[in-house]
Amino acid sequence: MNGSKGVSLTRYLIEEQRAGRINGDLRLLIEVVARACKSIAHAVSKGALGGVLGDAGTDNIQGEVQKKLDVLSNEILIEANEWGGHLAGLASEEMDHCQPIPNVYPKGNYLLLFDPLDGSSNIDVNVSVGTIFSVLRCPDGVTEPNDEHFLQPGKTQVAAGYTVYGPSTMLVLTVGHGTHAFTLDREQGSFVMTQRDMRIPGDTKEFAVNMSNLRHWHPPMRRYIDELLAGKTGPRGKDFNMRWVASMVADVHRILTRGGIFIYPRDLKEPDKPGKLRLMYEANPMAFIVEQAGGAATNGYDRILDIAPSKLHQRVAVFLGSKNEVEIATRYHRETQ
Repeated sequence: MNGSKGVSLTRYLIEEQRAGRINGDLRLLIEVVARACKSIAHAVSKGALGGVLGDAGTDNIQGEVQKKLDVLSNEILIEANEWGGHLAGLASEEMDHCQPIPNVYPKGNYLLLFDPLDGSSNIDVNVSVGTIFSVLRCPDGVTEPNDEHFLQPGKTQVAAGYTVYGPSTMLVLTVGHGTHAFTLDREQGSFVMTQRDMRIPGDTKEFAVNMSNLRHWHPPMRRYIDELLAGKTGPRGKDFNMRWVASMVADVHRILTRGGIFIYPRDLKEPDKPGKLRLMYEANPMAFIVEQAGGAATNGYDRILDIAPSKLHQRVAVFLGSKNEVEIATRYHRETQ
């Protein structure tokens, strides 16, 4: 555990505050998000016993069918965060627009964005799902933030993280000084650091992509995957394995743990969309986490964290993980511009 044994999330955050890397409000905000994730972990772990499986009977802003746990997780995160005094507003993948903090509560200087339950199509089959979150500063002088105030490039994030609800519940966090993993100790009820300064190797032999979309891919994407599939006898000179969970949190967590490249490209199935994943709720926080672990993240052409968002639910193609693989895939796309 790299000398981190016994360091709780609270202690880690206090030490970061004492070092001047975060302030008290950001520390408390992250602790509140972590507590909310513990509540979601409890609901997820009950599964059918808690009556939380199945569809909610509603669609979200993207027209996707919401699961009961999508709605419940969204409510847990909102209720936990709106009264603490650390936020000016919050936005969720499950809501049409951002939500300002009600006037009955004190307001802070941060904006919180989250995907309350990523990979929720896996809930009913008992496969790992997760929560992704991103923290931005509220622009100076803004007391009633609206959607436009959230439209900041990913490089302005002050913190990002995800929780993966798997055999163990893990929180992976960055505040801009490395990426660190915390595991939920259910007996103590607290997250304890189990890996400090996670590092993604530059080279890999694993890739994560939905191969069923191959026929819809653009030529540079097909070229890249064809080379991986050609193995030792192909231009890459080595065999690659494919791993695909269809839960971004689970796939990215594997890459942070042992390397790999995760790809969700734009395709011809929906040619009017620049990608499938959401820039603000998924791509930006994951790109921040991955870069802080020595990896890279692009949309096939540009660094994700440099993209200037134009709308709250903007979509984007995603190539992230082991730096050398991301650079090759990105180069192939740039050559066709």
